[in-house]
Amino acid sequence: MGITSDDIHLHRIDPALNMRRFYSLTLQPTLFGGLSVIRNWGRIGTNGQAMIETFDGPDEAHRALRRLETMKKRRGYWDPSAARTRSSCTR
Repeated sequence: MGITSDDIHLHRIDPALNMRRFYSLTLQPTLFGGLSVIRNWGRIGTNGQAMIETFDGPDEAHRALRRLETMKKRRGYWDPSAARTRSSCTR
């Protein structure tokens, strides 16, 4: 399961609340031609929990992936690789 352009890794860190969470979304093909959205979440440094949701077509799976990403970003999650790229550009 390699990283594709559809793999999403998000963090939500708030030291005041002792919060260090991760949320990842991955697309994985099924044996029957469908596509699964694999969600994994928990505290950074742990394995966390996982949920798999399978879709018949790629369009449905991509929509679900983008919907979940948008929902998490509204709740304060951010992409740590994008933040790293931004901070290295300002130095």
